[in-house]
Amino acid sequence: MKGTELKTINPATEEVINTYEIMNKDQINDKVKKAQNAFEEWKKNSDKRVLFLYDFAQELRSNKEELAKVVSNEMGKAIKEARSEVEKCAWAIEYFADNGKIFTTDEVINTDARKSFVAFEPLGVIGSIMPWNFPYWQALRFAAPSLMVGNTIVLKPASATMQCGIQIEKTFNKAGFPDGVFQSLTGDSSIAEMLIDSGVNAVTFTGSVSAGAKVAQRATSHVKKCVLELGGSDPFIVCEDSDIEKASNGAVKGRFINCGQSCIASKRFVVASKIATEFTEKFVQKTERLRVGDPLSDETDLGPLVNASGLNNMDSQVKDSVKEGAEILTGGERIGSKGYFYKPTILKNISRKMRVAQEEVFGPVAPIMVADDDIDAMKIANDSQYGLGTSIWTEDLEKAEKLSRMVHSGIVSVNNVVISDPRVPFGGVKNSGFGRELSRYGMLEFVNIKSVRFYDQLVHHHHVE
Repeated sequence: MKGTELKTINPATEEVINTYEIMNKDQINDKVKKAQNAFEEWKKNSDKRVLFLYDFAQELRSNKEELAKVVSNEMGKAIKEARSEVEKCAWAIEYFADNGKIFTTDEVINTDARKSFVAFEPLGVIGSIMPWNFPYWQALRFAAPSLMVGNTIVLKPASATMQCGIQIEKTFNKAGFPDGVFQSLTGDSSIAEMLIDSGVNAVTFTGSVSAGAKVAQRATSHVKKCVLELGGSDPFIVCEDSDIEKASNGAVKGRFINCGQSCIASKRFVVASKIATEFTEKFVQKTERLRVGDPLSDETDLGPLVNASGLNNMDSQVKDSVKEGAEILTGGERIGSKGYFYKPTILKNISRKMRVAQEEVFGPVAPIMVADDDIDAMKIANDSQYGLGTSIWTEDLEKAEKLSRMVHSGIVSVNNVVISDPRVPFGGVKNSGFGRELSRYGMLEFVNIKSVRFYDQLVHHHHVE
């Protein structure tokens, strides 16, 4: 029936993969209630949680090929990248199993009391609203620290990658996790509001700025903590003293991973004028070697974009820029009559007012902007509503540190592309969101930081709250 079902489409063939029933409010509340009940036992024993997480990581690796094929079919990820995504999830799970107890050990503090300490306690049930571009990684990079600290999770996967969300829950079940500790919902964007309104204690969201603003507004109206990761338009800054061979290799990797559909993909290439021609030539040459095609083939570098809407929006961004004076150096057109394929594209003569410079371009398009010097490069880099990641290329590490402190972003990578890592915090500033994922800082986003003090007697000289 119309309005009660959603369909997933294979973006390489445009064929329907599956049809799912959209859950109603009562079904979602039942799932959350089950998570609440599971929480009471799950939170008690961190040693057991460690063992469960190790078993889950093993299940991920054992089922890597099956899991990889599901994501390739649902959103078009090249199969070799899909396998890497599963491997990275297993690494993150093991990292927090290894370190989670250390990260949340009570902190003893010296005060006027006989004994003072800070405890880190789980909040309860966390509602997780996740996107389609890294459907395993983005769900599990949050889940790993949150489960380790003792929370339970109800996941709302993206509509496009519904089976990926179901596969995550199945994998937790195969690993023997207690019923209700991790559950996935089925439904479109309409059920996100129901999840936020339910009995969850906090919300984490990854997605667009407009959707994130609505999530934050709804969560805070219920006085619920939320963390938002809202994407970016990351600058890739190439200084005149950079190793151009390495920088051009990095440019290809940074822009075209996952067919350019990554929040931390390099999206604006800011190149020093003295080396702009040489860098651009190498970038174009290496881009033209990329193979676009069947995502299930090991020979493929780029599969299709996730859907027709994403393809059309990106194509219009390119066309608008060309109308305003941009020049296409390679690509700039769709491929074939079936599937959402697009040639890897590089543009030059980009002004800051063009859509490809101001908007987030979620696909295989690389706009090159030329900077007069380092200060001009910083101005261009910071001229954005986003502030997620920045990649800086220079042989002068003193300069790199100076520039890294000048740029407005949550993550900086010098002489490498921006990559999320369980060991360091992940998140942005400005319209890229707030809060952090990964590392100890990500784990502490969803805990009650409780201060406790023991006194021998009442403190009499106390006149301020």
